[in-house]
Order: sequence, then structure tokens, then C-alpha cells
Amino acid sequence: MSGIVIHLPPGSCGPRAEPGADPVTLRLGPGEVARFGRGSATSPVELRLVDAAISRLAGEIRVTDDHWQLSNHSATQSYLVENPEGAGEYLRVPPRRAGAPIPFEFARVVLPTRSGTTVAFQVFAPDHVYLDPDRAGGPWGSHTLMAYSMDETAIYFLVLVALCEPRLRDESPLAVPTTPQIVERLQGHPGCVGLTSRAVSSHIDYLAEEKMRLSTPAERHEPSRGARRNGKREAVVSVALRFGLVREEHLALLPRRGAAGARVSERPAVR
Repeated sequence: MSGIVIHLPPGSCGPRAEPGADPVTLRLGPGEVARFGRGSATSPVELRLVDAAISRLAGEIRVTDDHWQLSNHSATQSYLVENPEGAGEYLRVPPRRAGAPIPFEFARVVLPTRSGTTVAFQVFAPDHVYLDPDRAGGPWGSHTLMAYSMDETAIYFLVLVALCEPRLRDESPLAVPTTPQIVERLQGHPGCVGLTSRAVSSHIDYLAEEKMRLSTPAERHEPSRGARRNGKREAVVSVALRFGLVREEHLALLPRRGAAGARVSERPAVR
């Protein structure tokens, strides 16, 4: 498995965090551990969360081959692990619980604070493996695993469909939508309320690096950040369309386009 990505957005470190604190992104492989909490000289942490209600060493995340585990080191506080794409689905990890397995592909870990708000960070889980649906009833040895496993109910898949939409509609043979255009396109979808450019960029990174395991030419030659981002989006769209991960019927997942979008040609996709 490819491991996990942990993201601590700016402003999520706690009410007493330093103004303008940079976001933190960690990549962990199987067997690796990331600790979180207030931290100290004797209890170093990879994710620093600033609030007096959070322990110096509040907990840790450990990656296995096919999922990740959360340990709660607090003696009094429970932590929540939410599935932002699961209509309110969540797990409660009680005090002193060690190695609780987390099944969500995308999760938000939430800790309570003294201010009445919460502190949270996001975890993109190991790539979930799906069996070939045509061979699901046979012996294990005859199963074929899917090269690109996609959850079509996830927000990252909506982002992928929006990236591919112009080419599926044969509106633009070259241009791939920019991140702000994706945010605007997904407005109105009930699962994308409050979707930000930073979140869209994180979904694109997840698609490229974890789902499709791409290494784009732009990344290999280390150009500017903008060129690297454009190269990643182009590569994601290319793979998705070449291998049929996104098809014309998936366009129905997107919100209806407004009057401006309705004036654009609605020609069927070239196959």
C-alpha cells in the first residue's frame, strides 16, 4: 500500500496558535508513526496542537499495510474520527484506547478544547483495494485487483469528474480547469459546501500521488510550482480518460450548470 497523507490546515492548530502558522502535511508509509499533541522538549510531536486541554502527547497515528490506527493517550478525553463524506458517520476513540483501526478512506480527527471549539486535522487513508466485480464469487487466488480503485461517492472523485468535464463534453481539447474553476463548478453540490481551493488541491494531490501513483515530467524536472501543478492536473485527466475511470455518465454527478454554462456546446463526448 502507498501509505497515508496527514494534513493540518492553517488555523487548525488551536485558538492559541501563532497567527499565520503554516499548514503541515506529512506522508507516512506502512510501519511509520506520527504523534500529535501540544508537545514539549521531552515529548516531541509531528503535529503540534496548541490548547491547554490537549495533552503534551495526545495520541499517535500508525500506518499498517491496508489501514491506519489511532491511539488515544489521554486519560480523560475521547477523540472523534469523522467521515466528511459519510453523511455524519463517525467513530469515537475513548481515553487510553490503543491502535483503534480506522476504516475511512478520508477522515477528520477532532479533539475538544477549552474554548468550546475543536482542533482537527485530516487523514487521507491507504488506497482501498476492490476486487474485480466479474470474479467476486470465485476463490481468492482467481481474483484480479483493480489497478485504480475509485470511490465514486467521494469528493475527490467529484473533483476528478470536474477536471475531465471539458474534454468529455468536447468543449476544449487542451485546457484543464484550474483549481478556482473547480471550486466554482462544484458550488451547489451538497457535499461540497465550503469547499476551498486548498481542499481541491489536496484532492488533486491525493488522486495523483496515492490513487494513480503518478510521477509527472514537471515534477521530475522541478520547475515552478505553477507548472508542477498544471502538469499534475494534466496527468490526472489523461489517465482518467485513457483508462475510462471517468466516463460521460459520471457527468450526472456534477451540479447542473448555470445559464453561462448552458450556452456552451453540449456535444456528446468523442469515443
